[in-house]
Amino acid sequence: MSELKRRRYKNKRYAVPVILIILLIIIRLSLPYLIKNYVNKVLADIPGYYGQVEDIDLSIIRGAYTIHGMYLNTVNGNTELPFLDFKKTDISVEWNALFHGKIVSEIEMTEPTILYVFEDQQDTTGVADTEDWSKALTDLVPIDINQLTIENGKFAFLQLQADPNIDLHLANVQLSASNLRNVVEKSRTLPSNIHATALSIGNGNVILDGDMNLVKEIPDMDISFSLENANAKALNDFTNYYAGIDFDEGSFDLFGELAIADGYMKGSFKPILKNAKLIGKDDGFLQTLWEGFVGFFKFVLKNHKKDTLATKIPVEGDLNNVKTKIWPTVTRIFRNAWIQAYKDVVDDDLNYQDATEGADKLNNKKSKKK
Repeated sequence: MSELKRRRYKNKRYAVPVILIILLIIIRLSLPYLIKNYVNKVLADIPGYYGQVEDIDLSIIRGAYTIHGMYLNTVNGNTELPFLDFKKTDISVEWNALFHGKIVSEIEMTEPTILYVFEDQQDTTGVADTEDWSKALTDLVPIDINQLTIENGKFAFLQLQADPNIDLHLANVQLSASNLRNVVEKSRTLPSNIHATALSIGNGNVILDGDMNLVKEIPDMDISFSLENANAKALNDFTNYYAGIDFDEGSFDLFGELAIADGYMKGSFKPILKNAKLIGKDDGFLQTLWEGFVGFFKFVLKNHKKDTLATKIPVEGDLNNVKTKIWPTVTRIFRNAWIQAYKDVVDDDLNYQDATEGADKLNNKKSKKK
């Protein structure tokens, strides 16, 4: 072989891997832009909503990509406040599950914010649908979601046309949920576990614990939650707008349990006001009369030994027709005032079995009508 042919052969031998390396580099550099364009297209195609992402980082070795600055808002919204504002979302392969033969993903969300602006969500066109955006966001994850972690999240309800504006929120939300999607669906089991903590308005401490089955169209669940030591004055915007009263001092607790089986819900909520005092305002005769009326019943219905005003509100029924039991709610106010004060703990007197029994009774009634 001549020297010229040897050089050509040598050059071809090195040219192929060099070209492949260059192509891989080009693909690697292009992938974040391609993924970003895909995500933006998904957000743009959600009916009744618009959204965008700022940037996407890709980590091939880790099997992950990170979405920075993703937001979503309603097209017909009256404000520019984003409905969803996710600062950083890391989506990666869960390696622990991979070693057990499962290909699933884990999501870590940093500082996600969900702002439910009441005026923005009053969509009269029927175009915007919660199912549309939730399914679209789920489709951004190429494989089943198994683990979800939220760091320093915020969930808020805003009513801006109220005077004063109403802002009910949970801040510093820390949430972990496991075994979410890649589970064997069995009859009436709750394989997914969820735990969350947060700070409410008035710096109340919120804790939520429970089990769920998210495989079903209407998730089954058995959860308990508590909100303790929230400053009652933080509720003034809400109570003033809807009830015309303001708190000068006091604290607010809320304890609850909720069980859902096959779309049938059974639960209870226990609100407790402690050491509450109302602000006396000179806003006219009718306002003064109303405040006197409220103050009188507060005096009569509170437990003077514990200085609490409380009741326990039972809720039960098909999710399409959930009913609050008015009479037990009223009688339990008197029970707290005159018989025995409610304790500031979750009563733990409901469980998933209670919901399944209610679901069975409802299904039996429906089958008899057919």
